Amino acid sequence: MATATEHAIGGAVPVQRRGADAVLHDSWVVARRNLRRTTRIPEIVVFGLMQPVMFVLLFSYVMGGAIRIPGAQSSSSAYIQYLMAGIFAQTVTFAVAGASAGIAEDMSKGLVDRFRSLPMARSAVLVGRTLADLCQTAFTLVVLALVALLVGWRIHEGLLSALGAFGLLLLLGYAFSWIGALIGLSVRSPEAATSAGLIWLFPLTFISNAFVPVSSMPGWLQAIAYWNPFSATVQACRNLFGNQVGPVDDVWPMQHAELVSVLWSVVITAVFSWLSVRKYRSSTR
Repeated sequence: MATATEHAIGGAVPVQRRGADAVLHDSWVVARRNLRRTTRIPEIVVFGLMQPVMFVLLFSYVMGGAIRIPGAQSSSSAYIQYLMAGIFAQTVTFAVAGASAGIAEDMSKGLVDRFRSLPMARSAVLVGRTLADLCQTAFTLVVLALVALLVGWRIHEGLLSALGAFGLLLLLGYAFSWIGALIGLSVRSPEAATSAGLIWLFPLTFISNAFVPVSSMPGWLQAIAYWNPFSATVQACRNLFGNQVGPVDDVWPMQHAELVSVLWSVVITAVFSWLSVRKYRSSTR
């Protein structure tokens, strides 16, 4: 039997649902709607996969032999072990642009106003969207991991540790999807949302330990890179994958990378989910 929110979307007379159960149910209904939409436009998934795959191939085969990692031999094989945690983290954070554009498009077409008229939890539209983005990100990580294995990347710390690393990546991606939600609610068009969702990510990902050692950066920039939430997740994944090819930098965020990664993701999720829901309520009145 169809439930209240599904009846409302289909045009039938709805029945009001309340409480935490309503939030979870309505969020899942919205998430399924977004996932079904993605399956009907497969090029979104295809083009979303092409960028990270190209990064893997270009960095490993074009620049891998030229980048020196302290404590390791200068070779493309060593660099691919070092690189992959950064590529994984970059992939989950770059999904922000898609989240921003998707929400901006729904806003511009009046779909969000339609959702607001339904007897559903106000936060469900955004929670459902971020959950759908999380599912797409997980699929992208699976494909990217298979490509990485083909070019020589390996897991050295066992399956459970690897699953823990992927869990941290998805947690970071979910946190950043809330930043994307806020951007999508704050701009007037999907085109602007895509640009706004990407422009700040480039310095965030490159001023980090993702592609080169932080020790190679100017001293004033090193402190920023070490405390970058992106760097913490990258270092935590290297630890859990067993891909650390040189000594771990002797600074607190890198020595406790797993803890710092979780803390950053929780704080970002808490702050930006609150800001996004607040923006959603004010922008759709």
